[in-house]
Amino acid sequence: MSQKELLSARELQITIQRLACQLIENHGDFKETILIGIQPRGKMLAKRLLNVLVQDYHISDIICGHLDITFYRDDFRRHEKPIEANTTEIDFVVENKKVVFIDDVLYTGRSIRAALTAIQDYGRPSQIELLILIDRRFSRHLPIQPDYCGRKVDAINEEHVVVSWKEIQGEDAVLLVNQ
Repeated sequence: MSQKELLSARELQITIQRLACQLIENHGDFKETILIGIQPRGKMLAKRLLNVLVQDYHISDIICGHLDITFYRDDFRRHEKPIEANTTEIDFVVENKKVVFIDDVLYTGRSIRAALTAIQDYGRPSQIELLILIDRRFSRHLPIQPDYCGRKVDAINEEHVVVSWKEIQGEDAVLLVNQ
């Protein structure tokens, strides 16, 4: 097994800062915008973005939640062992709001398709955008593209993108792992 560092801890922080600035350019004070991290891996990125927007850019009252898509996926019954759902933390209405889905890696697009279906249970957004930390190009099964992208990576099927967060794995890093 070999691995290549795609983003160091410093580069990851710079990338998150840049993504936050792009969100500010398009959403201003976020009065009509909701950030939603897609569980499980988009939750950390959403928290980090929210922290940057509040702490560094002093934008208050940003609505942020987390959406579990486990039972909306088209492959959830194809696993041999029972799967465990994550929690959904959406205690607000998305009706007529701009929603920004946040996830760590865009690969086949199936998670985003599931999120598009799941969000309908909470209302009908006026607009949905997609923010991704890493876009694995050339691997899409569905015609889904990000509106905001931290970094694009050309990875073949045997390669996997691994995002590590200091709060969970003890260090910040994004690696391309060949198994």
